[in-house]
Amino acid sequence: MSQSHRSSRISGFHKKSPAERLAIVSEFAGLGGAAAAKLSDTGNLDLDLADRLVENVVGSMNIPLGIATNMKVDGEELLIPMATEESSVVAAVCNAARQCYDAGGFTSSMSGTLMIAQIQAIGVADPHAARLRILGRRDEIKAVCDGCDPILLKFGGGFRDVEVRVLDSQGGPMLITHLIVDTRDAMGANAVNSMAEKLAPHIAEWTGGRVYLRILSNLADRRLARAHAVWPLDQIGGEAVRDGIVSAYHFADADPYRAATHNKGIMNGVSAVVLATGNDTRAVEAGAHAYAARDGRYRSLTRFEVTASGDLSGSIELPMAVGLIGGATKAHPTAQACLKILGVASAERLARVIAAVGLAQNFSALKALATTGIQKGHMALHAQNIAMMAGAVGGEIDRVARILVERGTVRQDVAQAILEDMRAAAR
Repeated sequence: MSQSHRSSRISGFHKKSPAERLAIVSEFAGLGGAAAAKLSDTGNLDLDLADRLVENVVGSMNIPLGIATNMKVDGEELLIPMATEESSVVAAVCNAARQCYDAGGFTSSMSGTLMIAQIQAIGVADPHAARLRILGRRDEIKAVCDGCDPILLKFGGGFRDVEVRVLDSQGGPMLITHLIVDTRDAMGANAVNSMAEKLAPHIAEWTGGRVYLRILSNLADRRLARAHAVWPLDQIGGEAVRDGIVSAYHFADADPYRAATHNKGIMNGVSAVVLATGNDTRAVEAGAHAYAARDGRYRSLTRFEVTASGDLSGSIELPMAVGLIGGATKAHPTAQACLKILGVASAERLARVIAAVGLAQNFSALKALATTGIQKGHMALHAQNIAMMAGAVGGEIDRVARILVERGTVRQDVAQAILEDMRAAAR
């Protein structure tokens, strides 16, 4: 299909089968047979299931699944499945966990399993009085909300409280109602959204305003996961390393430019476990970054301190809205296998383990930054990716990667030259 005649307006594309869609896309983009075959190979995800999980499916993109070892959380020995495309992420968790293993590993806790749904009302003549009118109808609100999901009630969840805020905005005052709902082992988006939708007409009637948005908040600050660990001096390399890590934390907590990269490193570990278990990476990431800026300045999600005995103490606290039921978590066979590997019996336990992984990830990053620099360990692993990009296969990959690291120049053009020399010498 020529550039001048192709169009992205494809009538009934969503009604076609994945194979038919792939044929259309292949013609549109000029894909060769090899590329189309890769897209049609969905690996361990059944194509029909993929077609039901998202829209307009043509294939799947497989992400490597690694296992982090050495993890001990609350005295329990764990293997951690992590889905990520970035080298050194899994290794970082393994190394951090090994260095605090003999000191007891990680301890964790959780603030609860409460989610928030927001209902926005505008054009309210007396917003402060209307706020009190809503608060005075708590029992009616509870009845409406709990009536939306009897199964959630059966498992001990449901409506817990209502809050109402008068919010100043560029468009004038808004009346924002928060429904506080215990979603138990579900992430809870569908449950709280349904409650907000059901209650919205009542809010409009009680306030005399117009209701627009009615949806959950991903700033799940009633669902905080916490983890803590102590790294003994003799395990991490002494006082200089400890002080370098603490100083790196101080830098991140004081400077948003540093904090953005610091927290991204935390999310390398967090998102890898969230994805492996079929949970919503974007929801968890949005909540974490919003929480990092909760006092008006974007700061570190972790804290590092020196204990009375001189060892390194690390802690983390962040929103963790994950579940064990519903969506891809329940439907995706790999997510189910990962949950079985973890052996978690509740969403709360999963959240606590993920927090520990985030803390481990951050420790390793700060230790590398405070000692050899982040590139040494990362590039040793990244060199393998560069070797493959240069065309190395089989045993060539390790040989090319080793030479790249030895030269201290991990670049694709250098890898191609090494590979050409290697193959010429073998002829």
